[in-house]
Amino acid sequence: METSLHRDLKELYASKKARIEVPVEGYRIDVVDRNRLIEIQHGSLAAIRDKVGKLLKSHSVLVVKPIVVRKKLVKLASKGGKVIGQRMSPKRGTTIDLFGELVYFTKVFPHRKLSIEVPLVDIEELRYPGHGRRRRRRINDHQVEDQRLLKVYGTYRLRTAGDLVDLVSCPLPTPFHTGNLAESLNVDRWIAQRIAYCLRKMGAICQVGKRGNALLYEFPISVARRAKRWQNSSAKPLKPLLSA
Repeated sequence: METSLHRDLKELYASKKARIEVPVEGYRIDVVDRNRLIEIQHGSLAAIRDKVGKLLKSHSVLVVKPIVVRKKLVKLASKGGKVIGQRMSPKRGTTIDLFGELVYFTKVFPHRKLSIEVPLVDIEELRYPGHGRRRRRRINDHQVEDQRLLKVYGTYRLRTAGDLVDLVSCPLPTPFHTGNLAESLNVDRWIAQRIAYCLRKMGAICQVGKRGNALLYEFPISVARRAKRWQNSSAKPLKPLLSA
């Protein structure tokens, strides 16, 4: 079932002349705007990897993958019932979270016909008591009735391997290993390893050796200048899309 969030994002990306929910080569496309296919994907990128790969053979594709920065949780008494409470989720989303999805797109991106846009958003999630298809019940079990878009802070646009460096703007030695990356980003080592995997597979970094058991990486010449631009500065400013 389509959520309000999905519909809101379609409206945001569709021009006046765009067509919504159009069949193309056996697939249903969220938005067709002139010669570009636009897919809104709030779920896992793994679900559309093969679809996008096939469409890229003959079409330009824009994948919109929102990251939820803040989520307002609205508790309902029952499905479609009255509101009985609300609070802000303590979880905060960041651009680093995107690498948890990009691992599924390493064979698709970069591609000359593919762009990925990452809106940073606040949403409202309506919940009611229930455990869905799970057999076991848990404390505070709930089902999601709907999600709604509240605000868009800005977006990152990814078209080339070089664009990926803007997602991990942090000071790093040359060469560096995943321990350096984890420390600079203040994340667990396994997260840094996942980031390095994506960057390497997508051509944003290259392996240049080892130090003990740690693999060493450097930025290739094609993105080295771009990386140096933020090595001793803050992240690239976001371009605002919408205020709410």
